[in-house]
Amino acid sequence: MLAKTYGSAVYGVNATNITIEIAVGQGMGFYLVGLPDSAVKESEHRVESSLKYFGYKMPRQKVVVNLAPADIRKEGSAYDLPIALCILQASEQTTFENKLEEYVIMGELSLDGQLRPIKGVLPIAIEARKRGYKGFILPVENAHEAAIVNNLDIIGVENLMDAIGFFEGSKKIEPLVSDTRDLFLHYQNAYDADFSHVQGQENIKRAMEIAAAGGHNVIMIGPPGAGKTMLAKRLPSILPPLTMQEALETTKIHSVAGKLGSRANLIATRPYRAPHHTISDAALVGGGSFPQPGEISLAHNGVLFLDELPEFKRSALEVMRQPLEDRKVSISRAKWAVEFPANFMLIASMNPCPCGYYNHPEKECVCGPGVVQRYLAKISGPLLDRIDLHVEVTPVSFDQMTANRPAESSADIRARVIRAREIQTKRFDDYDGIYSNAMMPSQMVKELCVISEPGRMLLKKAMERLGLSARAFDRILKVSRTIADLADSEEIRIEHLAEAIQYRSLDRENWAG
Repeated sequence: MLAKTYGSAVYGVNATNITIEIAVGQGMGFYLVGLPDSAVKESEHRVESSLKYFGYKMPRQKVVVNLAPADIRKEGSAYDLPIALCILQASEQTTFENKLEEYVIMGELSLDGQLRPIKGVLPIAIEARKRGYKGFILPVENAHEAAIVNNLDIIGVENLMDAIGFFEGSKKIEPLVSDTRDLFLHYQNAYDADFSHVQGQENIKRAMEIAAAGGHNVIMIGPPGAGKTMLAKRLPSILPPLTMQEALETTKIHSVAGKLGSRANLIATRPYRAPHHTISDAALVGGGSFPQPGEISLAHNGVLFLDELPEFKRSALEVMRQPLEDRKVSISRAKWAVEFPANFMLIASMNPCPCGYYNHPEKECVCGPGVVQRYLAKISGPLLDRIDLHVEVTPVSFDQMTANRPAESSADIRARVIRAREIQTKRFDDYDGIYSNAMMPSQMVKELCVISEPGRMLLKKAMERLGLSARAFDRILKVSRTIADLADSEEIRIEHLAEAIQYRSLDRENWAG
């Protein structure tokens, strides 16, 4: 007899429909076809043990399991549950009242028939609704994640017997309904870190506000303990709130990577990722034999913080250059290619030298001649070219640390950032794929960042006297355009240019002596 149901395979951040067919007939043996990997092949033993645990048996006949389309590689253990249910129907050990063909079924079985959580539930649920299935049967721990998708019955089951009871009609399981929008709005501003906790560092807070308003990348240079990490952690709290579409994109990526955890729901706050400097190239940008999203994709619509930037491997930093420009990662293999979105803000920090005290107001640098230049040379020019703001961070004085003056909250700063972003939204309304000042190409900078004659003279003198490089020119204009937006100014005034010029520390020819 033949039984059939449906599952899904996830490639990139999207799911592909998989048909699971099982035929039980004359002969002996268990045959699994359709390009399965080792984890899928091992399902025979997990399914057999689970069936026996609940009093059923594995047919002692020829069992053929076909996963179609046969030219797509199937990976993982999530096909256990649909295979077990199809075997029961095909071997006529039970009669199902609800039809297997009307549902997408996924789940990994343990040896006692309990269901373990799986990855990629959200894109699978989206694909199931798109194809018009009645519902999605899955482990109960993944049900809240799948319930983000409406117009689809989400049936969470704890074990194989619950799934059998549901299809036989002997066990009634109500579909899980989640008020996604209310939960999203409730947690939209739920950030643990706030700028009101930071005493002093007003100039750095201002730089962070400018970066958030224009979507600019930032590098902070300063001695150990100056507050670089603390300030970076608070940046997501002043970025504009996620839209529902951005939240869905972000949640899909974390779902595919298995980072949501049990009982997870829609990600409502902007992600903050801070990988260690020992990270590999593939872990940073994504990859592997079966490509998974890397840290830059997990930071999509949020912040990627690279602490101690010169300590990262040169190769790992260089592979970020293309994603910083294109806002996506393309991973190609011989037979196929996948894309992961990677629209993130890069916030980097570094010490000014190996000992950390070059240009320190109180402590003396002990690095030898040429050491500072070699240390800075670990960061390539093309990568530095993609960072708009270079900010020097100085230690906070004792008086500032012990002052009881209330600092400005993230909510107040965020309000100004949102107003500046609204101005940019209107400005770029006719341009596809450009949403912030940082994304403007060179030609657009010339059109939209027009400066007056006094401003042009100021910029010329700054480039000559400070030894600023040519690549600093566009960056200064972009940042000055953002500063003007924060000031609600139609034109870029001379004070906006002056402030933008000071954020090009590493472009000064004599910065490191």
